[in-house]
Amino acid sequence: MEFTREIYWNVGHGAATLVPMYLLAIAAIAALVYGFVRRAETYKLGKPKDRFDQPLARTAAMLRDVLLQTRVLRVKGPGLAHSLFFWGFALLFVGTALIVIQADFTDLLFDVVFLKGAFYKLFSLVLDLAGLAALVTLFALLIRRWVIRPAGLLTSRDDLIMHGLLFAILLTGFFIEGARMAVTEAGNPLAAWSPVGMGLAGLVGGLGESTLLALHRGLWWFHLLLAVLFIGLIPFTKFRHILTTSANLFLANRGPVGKLATIDLENENTESFGARTVTDMSWKDIFDADACTLCKRCQDRCPAYNTDKPLSPMQVVNRIGETAFTAPDADLIETVGRDAIWSCTTCRACQDICPAAIEHVDKIVELRRNLVLMEGEFPGDEVMTAMEQIEVNGNPLGMGYAARGDWAEGLGLVDAGSSRDFDVLYFVGCYASFDKRNIAVARSFVKLCQAAGLKVGILGKDEKCCGEPARKMGNEYLYQTMAGENIGTIEASGARRIVTTCPHCYNTLTKDYRDLGLTIEVQPHPVFLSQLVAEGRLKIDAASFDCSYHDSCYLGRHNGLYGAPRQLIESAGGRIAEMEKNRDQGFCCGAGGGRILAEEKLGSRINVARVQQAAATGTSLLLANCPFCLTMFEDGVKGAGIEESLRPRDIAEVLAERLPA
Repeated sequence: MEFTREIYWNVGHGAATLVPMYLLAIAAIAALVYGFVRRAETYKLGKPKDRFDQPLARTAAMLRDVLLQTRVLRVKGPGLAHSLFFWGFALLFVGTALIVIQADFTDLLFDVVFLKGAFYKLFSLVLDLAGLAALVTLFALLIRRWVIRPAGLLTSRDDLIMHGLLFAILLTGFFIEGARMAVTEAGNPLAAWSPVGMGLAGLVGGLGESTLLALHRGLWWFHLLLAVLFIGLIPFTKFRHILTTSANLFLANRGPVGKLATIDLENENTESFGARTVTDMSWKDIFDADACTLCKRCQDRCPAYNTDKPLSPMQVVNRIGETAFTAPDADLIETVGRDAIWSCTTCRACQDICPAAIEHVDKIVELRRNLVLMEGEFPGDEVMTAMEQIEVNGNPLGMGYAARGDWAEGLGLVDAGSSRDFDVLYFVGCYASFDKRNIAVARSFVKLCQAAGLKVGILGKDEKCCGEPARKMGNEYLYQTMAGENIGTIEASGARRIVTTCPHCYNTLTKDYRDLGLTIEVQPHPVFLSQLVAEGRLKIDAASFDCSYHDSCYLGRHNGLYGAPRQLIESAGGRIAEMEKNRDQGFCCGAGGGRILAEEKLGSRINVARVQQAAATGTSLLLANCPFCLTMFEDGVKGAGIEESLRPRDIAEVLAERLPA
């Protein structure tokens, strides 16, 4: 006789069981659908946004992230526990579905039984172990939430109700199995394939058959009620993320990473720019709040939050969601808070780590756009002054535009405005043009290019600020003005390739300028130089040295470029002592999001925190690839009182010192 078991043992397989069971299931599904239909009415308050293009690619990405838990597993500990619970519970769901399919369809209608023999034994073992894994990990998550209670982890009544239901569902499931096995499988070798059930069978086996039958029948119906109650409550609790997070992975932005939406400033029908109320946001911005699991990973990674600024990316998303569902006409800027809005560095640490693919930065920029474009409000007078300087002189430093090319005196560069006899157009940027410290970087980069036999062209006084700091501060009008002038000048130069020494310029030219018509290839200097070294065109005399290396947010998280800078450092003889927070987990310098223009008045200083992390490696050299980062680190070592023991430098400077004589 093949190994199998009777489905619906002890509860019957007639109308007395099936009718109420399916009525309860239908009621639970109806409640589930009703709850989400009601919530969808609120999603519709937002503006349209197309997130249904590339359906096959979106589906594949969603299935990968859901089934493999790739995003969740990026954080060890809680991430692993959550993933094990998910896989365990998913297997139990699949197992239950197979039981229903056999009992109520294939066996009932076609006399086909597939849960038998070796497959049934494997089925029993897998489900038993899956249930045990789910139970153990759920208990671990309960301990973390209610006993350990990490700082910033929000716990509500929803957690108590739904965790309690899950725990009860798993426990009753095992005791149902134990009671059944105590009656039907005592001494049967089949019991070994359900080790947890076998253990519980031994525990309750002394109760007597009549008691076990009553216990089994009562627990079976109680288990069913708990399951349908859990399903019906999903849209009415934070556990709606079971479905909305998966949906949000399908709806995720497919790139380019970090690219902002370009406003049509010429649209005469537009009455307001940016976001002031929920109806100014997109439907996806509202949906993001429902997809949020409140795991606080974004908050844990946020450099502003970790230096005591009043910004929690998690709270921004959820305040927008709460406002949408409770007071859709409320002022979002007042709800989120101005200090929180202006504290963001747009580093994308929050979005990069989010397991639900929530888009925090775009929301903050939309709020800033309203403050700037509709109210003329900035975080400080110094930012207002910088905006005026960009408008008048084409840079935020207040330097005359005519002196923009003075830094290159004596280097033999080509004026790209009057000659096309150059190999690469160097888009210098504001800091490398006017800031003494960053001029040294620009000159080093040019020497490296010339050592590789390349003719370098610059736009000189015709180059303007790329507009990125203004745009991230919310001044879309000023950004588009600068971008339009730069694009016209670049195209007139006949340039075929652009290289920048500023990741902010690179990110803007290679992504945002595409909306305005620029199509020329753009490269950041670490990638460009690493190619020259790899091709043998740039020779470097390696000399051993130790250093730490900072991944700038706009080269790293915004563009995924981590290898090329490290390869350059190693080609120069460098040994990198990695900071604890490196690569995609790197800690921002504090200058992004236009914060380079603003005074840091709240909390502690982000740049000081970062240079202290570098100093903790024990090296005396901190290498960077961004003028904003270098500027912040020069100030940060002074603020930390370690300017004598830690020296910030750009990679290009180290390479230039190692050019063959």
